Amino acid sequence: MRIGFFVWEYPPKLVGGLGTYAEYITHEFVELGHDVSVFTLNPGDLKTREILKGVEVHRPMIGNASNVFPMFVIDDLKKWGTNIRLFNDIFIYNILSATKFVNGLIKKEGYHFDIVCVHDWLSSIAGLMIKNETKIPVVFHVHSTEWGRSGGQGSEVVSHLEWATAQSADRVITVSYAMQEDLIKHGWPQSKISVVWNGVDPERYNPQKCRQREVELIREKYGVPNDWNMLLFIGRLAWVKNVRNLLQAMPMVLAEYPKTKLVILGKGEEQRDIVETASRLGIKDNVIYRFDFVPEDERILNYAAADICIFPSVYEPFGIVSLEAMAMQKPVIVGARGVVGFREQVVSSGPSQNGLHVNGQDASDIAWGIKETLKDSQRAKIWGQNGRKRALDYFTWEKTAQETIEIYKTLF
Repeated sequence: MRIGFFVWEYPPKLVGGLGTYAEYITHEFVELGHDVSVFTLNPGDLKTREILKGVEVHRPMIGNASNVFPMFVIDDLKKWGTNIRLFNDIFIYNILSATKFVNGLIKKEGYHFDIVCVHDWLSSIAGLMIKNETKIPVVFHVHSTEWGRSGGQGSEVVSHLEWATAQSADRVITVSYAMQEDLIKHGWPQSKISVVWNGVDPERYNPQKCRQREVELIREKYGVPNDWNMLLFIGRLAWVKNVRNLLQAMPMVLAEYPKTKLVILGKGEEQRDIVETASRLGIKDNVIYRFDFVPEDERILNYAAADICIFPSVYEPFGIVSLEAMAMQKPVIVGARGVVGFREQVVSSGPSQNGLHVNGQDASDIAWGIKETLKDSQRAKIWGQNGRKRALDYFTWEKTAQETIEIYKTLF
């Protein structure tokens, strides 16, 4: 099978979970014997065409037309302000990629594609264009939605693109049953929507492969002695992640477990608020911030160094960070209210329990989850072991790729 794969971020330039997904799933497609041509955004300093680990990668160079858009677009885009450059880059990337795909690869070079997949609104324009120009089946992969990310206050243009692509596509694949329910609730065609969970690489995310001294250095770097508890949050610092409520839970945790530090890794619009909240609550000595995108190798060491991983999101279509923590044999506390895929990963009771579900909107409930986990270190260790077993049984990238390919096959 030859697959046209459109995604706005791809190695070596990664921004978040979508890029991680794209990297792993395309490599698994190749391992399964399929040909993959990726079309992705070029930040300006990368090759426009190359082969990376068996994947053909196209990155058309784009120009800056952000000063032109406000002259003829609707008021919604004018509200983007300086972020109009992002829309510019996405729009031109889509136009150039779809044009190269149809006129370059298919018409000029004679490529025969069996399927085209586009990921989120960021590549949906290309999907709509290719659907108009060819008879190739188009699959729309939905990793999140504009109404979910923004709490219903997002861009009308983006929401319209998502809706139009869902109507045009031959199939919609999303990442959790929570997301499937949400899409149906918003009127998307139920008969088109399938669910395929994301995965994790259990060989890469393997606590047995971490050197003990490297793990110790992480704790030393953050000033967390061996007899202290290290709580870890990794993720984009956006309102949906509920880091603010996690901070508000900390005084309740520290009242019973004063030898505890919270490490926050990530970047986003909530950075200043996080610093101010920790200071206002008087817990700044127990909170460590690293406002940066942490490379995967170092992320793995941070998981290894942590005692508990906490992700109290209120909107998290899948949430690959909890899966990474599970593979690293850590007990996980996750938000389970709202559109949250975490609750499909984390078992909160019974013999297979690997963590706890909490209400991310309630700081006292988050505090309860942390204290309940800290209460019994031996039990927490068992939860971690159960988590790795669950990741191995249900959430490998090979399994994700195989299930995705089976859906693709039904379309041609």
